[in-house]
Amino acid sequence: MEFWDIYDANKERTGRTMKRNDWILQDGEYHLTVLGVVKRTEGKFLITKRVMTKAWAPGCWEVSGGAAQAGEDSKDAVRREVLEETGLDVANADGGYVFTYKRENPGEGDNYFVDVYCFTLDFAETDLKLQEAETDGYMLATAQEIAALGKEGKFLHYDSIKRVFD
Repeated sequence: MEFWDIYDANKERTGRTMKRNDWILQDGEYHLTVLGVVKRTEGKFLITKRVMTKAWAPGCWEVSGGAAQAGEDSKDAVRREVLEETGLDVANADGGYVFTYKRENPGEGDNYFVDVYCFTLDFAETDLKLQEAETDGYMLATAQEIAALGKEGKFLHYDSIKRVFD
């Protein structure tokens, strides 16, 4: 069973944890998620398509990400998520943390911080090992192609993260 740390409004751990997807957070409490944007050296971004069996946003495009596990820092979480979902190891890639945004869902028990990272990595498409339970393909896309998907409502979190593609 996976546990997540509970954070306060200042993004400090409270010392308490919650079970994954057990939406018990009070207003003013948060969990931490990460997004890892991977950019190839020629400037295209790796994006993946969510499997159609996902309960939320099936078939949408996204970048790798997920929740930080209890005791795990943001940097380790993003490295783990990118590796699990794409097979790419970004531990020695150029880049890193870019910014954080916060999502509040009053009364729903699901408030979270999102740490956004961008890594530049020279990789071949044959290096990709997509997590089949999570992804239904990938695309190496330009910032303009991602913006178009965002405008169509087909790219998750686009409005919150679009500046990482500049």
